[in-house]
Amino acid sequence: MRTVGVEEELLLVDPRTGEPRALSTAVLAIAAKESRGRGHAFTKELQGQQLEFATHPRSGMRELAAEIERWRAVAARHAGEAGAAVVALATSPLPAGPALTEGKRYRWIQEQFGLTALEQLTCGCHVHVSVESDEEGVGVLDRIRPWLSVLLALSTNSPFWQGHDSGYNSYRSRVWGRWPSAGPVEVFGSARRYHQQVRDLLDTGVLHDEGMIYFDARLSRKYPTVEVRAADVCLDASTTALLATLTRGLVDTAAREWREGEPVARHGVGLLRAAAWQAGRSGVDDVLIHPLTMRPAPADHVVYALLGHIEKALDENGDLEFARQGLAELLRDGNGARVQRRLLHRTGSLREVVAACVRRTQEGPH
Repeated sequence: MRTVGVEEELLLVDPRTGEPRALSTAVLAIAAKESRGRGHAFTKELQGQQLEFATHPRSGMRELAAEIERWRAVAARHAGEAGAAVVALATSPLPAGPALTEGKRYRWIQEQFGLTALEQLTCGCHVHVSVESDEEGVGVLDRIRPWLSVLLALSTNSPFWQGHDSGYNSYRSRVWGRWPSAGPVEVFGSARRYHQQVRDLLDTGVLHDEGMIYFDARLSRKYPTVEVRAADVCLDASTTALLATLTRGLVDTAAREWREGEPVARHGVGLLRAAAWQAGRSGVDDVLIHPLTMRPAPADHVVYALLGHIEKALDENGDLEFARQGLAELLRDGNGARVQRRLLHRTGSLREVVAACVRRTQEGPH
């Protein structure tokens, strides 16, 4: 069974006002002191108002969900000691200014990308799924392309930007798409062509290093995994676990198709960008672009098409009932974007939206 690991980016906010606070250095110092040199799960990100953690590789999805909840709780404790709170929101509902993390690499990015870097206070969720080789990994990347927009739709958790409703369920995906290497990619066909594309991009001088290869899905630089990067950070840890479950199912299904020599869907990058735009616009609350037909269809139809596509893999992994139940609950109750808008409608205050989401990040939806 393939192992799965998750990286989550969280916002650090003022526990009283809900505004982002650039305290990641202080939080990381507290984490380092507590670990006594044994290492910890947390790292810095581009902006000082962000904190990232990574889980261990897991085979069981319930164990993965438990680890995500545990690291969220530890992050909340460390942040509290630094005078902040953590919240799993993909953008800040309240206005926030730039606070780039110190370091030579980040200074280069700021100088190179200007306002794009300064406005990049966004939090994503990255899912790593193990693969046996780069060839298998690229076979997977080529075959999951049309389905990544559905993962984005399920995760959408960023309706607000600088104090206003953006009109999108995932405005993070629109802000993130400003990077020159971000988004959908073409069919590669082989590991050799994949690595050549990466080298060609680096040789342009536009990117600082391979860490800036921001494809929606890529081969990991550090691990023998495919890294799927399309999603918003999810408000609830249970949604993150569902996302990881579906992603493993997609990878298993694509790897089987690759081994059996099934042809790749040759949807152009332009169509995939349109599908990602629609997913970011409407989440699961309206139509999506169906990955098989590239035509609009009700969101629930598209979501259950994904389930049908990977059903065999889910069943073999013992994940089918977990995925069915999780999708039914998400479609019924809504994801982070719907929860945030519902909170604003009820309270009339973005500050209250953040406060409620801080509690939900730590305690879950109930």
